[in-house]
Amino acid sequence: MNKEEQVLTGFRDLYNKMVWLNKDKMEDSLKGYKPSEVHCIECIERNVDSNVTKLAESLYMTRGAISKITQKLIKKGLIESYQKPDNNKEIYFRLTEQGKKINKVHEELHQEFRERDKAVFEQVTEEQFDSMLSFMEKYSRHLDAEIKKQGIGIKSE
Repeated sequence: MNKEEQVLTGFRDLYNKMVWLNKDKMEDSLKGYKPSEVHCIECIERNVDSNVTKLAESLYMTRGAISKITQKLIKKGLIESYQKPDNNKEIYFRLTEQGKKINKVHEELHQEFRERDKAVFEQVTEEQFDSMLSFMEKYSRHLDAEIKKQGIGIKSE
């Protein structure tokens, strides 16, 4: 296996291990909520005036999928929709108090996982961080260009 394959396999393995290790705790703490719903809640909290298009772009999903998720979240009382006085066309989303509670649980779990993994990150030098970040940015730009080239943006379903 060459180094490129080792890096890609390593990224996939790391991601899979993190998901596997965090899965039970996430499911226990966020019972009744799918990962896509929790990530949508997180995205709405982080981005002011979130709408279907912004959420689709951020979560790499179709607008149709986001519409379904947001409708479920509205029914569960976790988000609410609103419109701006100067724009009656666009519908935006914000968290309800219950949605904020779910987001807080999710944030606390991620903080707990960061604490668990802190020992590894404390051993990484600034130069190593910079090198990893630089690589991820380059690879991300490349993938963005491929997505654009292939025209697989945020289409409807």
